[in-house]
Amino acid sequence: MSRKNKSILDEFVKFPWWASVILSVVVYLSFTYLLPLVAFQNFFFKGIAEMMTSLAPALAGILLLVAGLSAFDAWRKGQLLDRQKGAGTLQAIGWKDFEDLVGEAYRRKGYSVTESAGEGADGGVDLVLKKDDEKILVQCKHWEAVKIGVKIIRELYGVVAAEVATGGIVITSGQFTREARDFAGGKPIELIDGNQLQRLIAGVQKTPGRTADHLTEAPCPLCGAEMVLRTAKKGARAGDKFWGCATFPKCRGIRSYTE
Repeated sequence: MSRKNKSILDEFVKFPWWASVILSVVVYLSFTYLLPLVAFQNFFFKGIAEMMTSLAPALAGILLLVAGLSAFDAWRKGQLLDRQKGAGTLQAIGWKDFEDLVGEAYRRKGYSVTESAGEGADGGVDLVLKKDDEKILVQCKHWEAVKIGVKIIRELYGVVAAEVATGGIVITSGQFTREARDFAGGKPIELIDGNQLQRLIAGVQKTPGRTADHLTEAPCPLCGAEMVLRTAKKGARAGDKFWGCATFPKCRGIRSYTE
């Protein structure tokens, strides 16, 4: 799947909504009141100035429309992040929403986030994070079961060196192979798997804590994964509710339902 060519409007929508509002006001006031004060001697330039003055309301209106689209896009990304409840909802979204979700999570951690013009769902650097002196290149891999191998880690490491970035992150809804983790060891490359991603999301959600059947504020005490509400089916506590690790039977961590 390839990314579609982006229009100028797509690029403007990336701007903060308030920046488009300010630009709209500046354009309207400048073209309506300041431009007519300039005494153009050249007939051509005078005609252009008159045309721009007449177009001022329309140009300002377009910029306000862009501001509205930008505000909606920011709201959508925030809702996408806050609605996540665990591995199931992560796997249900598409690769583009996955990138948007990761970007929003890092925005809430204080980074400025730029979407990179990669080659598609599995190619290129997807996000560029900046904060203070940091410049971090992020590659998102929305794979449900396949483990990420060492090849992808090597490629990102090469790009980090070429771009003189401070580090790189490969983030996936799945897992990494042992070779991938061994290669990343000691290098400025962070590997974030599905369980770590769930903890990252829970840490920046605006409504963290319990949902109807998930516990995000207190991860599994054994492996750090999210906890899922379960009911004991046998034994002395049959019928009692408890929080069990979402990766069961791989991990058998539990928490009391009263926690």
